[in-house]
Amino acid sequence: MFVKQRKPFTCYLLIFLHIFLGIGALFGGGVLIVSPDGSILSMPLKMLQNSPFNNFLIPGLILFVGLGLLPLITAFFLISEKPSNFAEKLKLNKENDWSWNSSLYIGFILIIWITVEMYMIQGVAFIHVFYIFLGLFIQAITLLPSVKRHYLQNQ
Repeated sequence: MFVKQRKPFTCYLLIFLHIFLGIGALFGGGVLIVSPDGSILSMPLKMLQNSPFNNFLIPGLILFVGLGLLPLITAFFLISEKPSNFAEKLKLNKENDWSWNSSLYIGFILIIWITVEMYMIQGVAFIHVFYIFLGLFIQAITLLPSVKRHYLQNQ
């Protein structure tokens, strides 16, 4: 019988980062969905003048799903290490579990999201820098040998 090794601390750190990102994005995206005029977050619609959006509904939905639900689902599967037949087809690195691959993708999604946001609003705030570094940190932790080794597909 196969017994999975104990998770190293770095795996728990990665899981925490996904939960942190996911909860924040569910909140932020949810508020933008409920209040697409941005009034609850004191975000004027003028911020969107260089974007294809008239209000914050679509960005809120993307934030809610892409950076809210996806990291929380990934965290769940990083914890449980259960396979997913659908998600297995989406992974580029075939030797690692799909949730490990998803973790790497989320880092890219976050960095791209923040970069596009800064371009569209034509400004940079502390929160943008924070989330760019969070995306890089998620990728760095995902690529650590201890994490990569733990989520090898056929250990």
